[in-house]
Amino acid sequence: MAGRDEERAVLRALVDAHGRTYAEEAGITLRDTPQPLYRLLVLAHLLSARINGSIAVATARALHEAGLRDPRRMAGARRQERVDALGRGGYRRYDERTATQLGEGADLLTKRWGGDLRRLRADAGGDVGELRRLLQEFPGMGPTGADIFLREVQRVWPEPAPYLDRKALDGARRLKLPQDPGRLVDLAERTEPAVLAAALVRAALARDVADDALRHAAA
Repeated sequence: MAGRDEERAVLRALVDAHGRTYAEEAGITLRDTPQPLYRLLVLAHLLSARINGSIAVATARALHEAGLRDPRRMAGARRQERVDALGRGGYRRYDERTATQLGEGADLLTKRWGGDLRRLRADAGGDVGELRRLLQEFPGMGPTGADIFLREVQRVWPEPAPYLDRKALDGARRLKLPQDPGRLVDLAERTEPAVLAAALVRAALARDVADDALRHAAA
């Protein structure tokens, strides 16, 4: 088993090369305000499908560029507008179904929580399990989508932190690191949990990312 210094070196190499959240990659400046939180919800929905992450990120950008950046505009858009924006991002395999789900989800958010995910957070009352359950009430947002949202939102919502889900821990396993979230956060020292989680997920999704971190840590 690797020693503590070696484990720290692996995480440092990983974060240095791949420590960028998916929200950042999608051009979302995450704040605890309605619009960026909604854009993150849409991004989590897109990323949860069995599709390349870069396509999901590009599609989140395309929806924003089409003006579909808040639940009112998303719900009010024609379905074909949503389909077209999804297509421009390269999200063609699931475009028809996703266009419908995004419209229904935006309508739900508007009617139940006034278009503000902070109200959903308040309904959860600090219970992360309840927060995860409520997120899955949005059409198309299953457990994977909820996990993605919570991994990223821990940057502005402290309740879930440190949130390292199964996919992040798969990355830790590939790097031969501990599977305990607390230990991983400690080894990562001053790295934000959201950044650590994103880097570990990238290691889980791409073996060359993990191999690169292991190689640089050993150099």
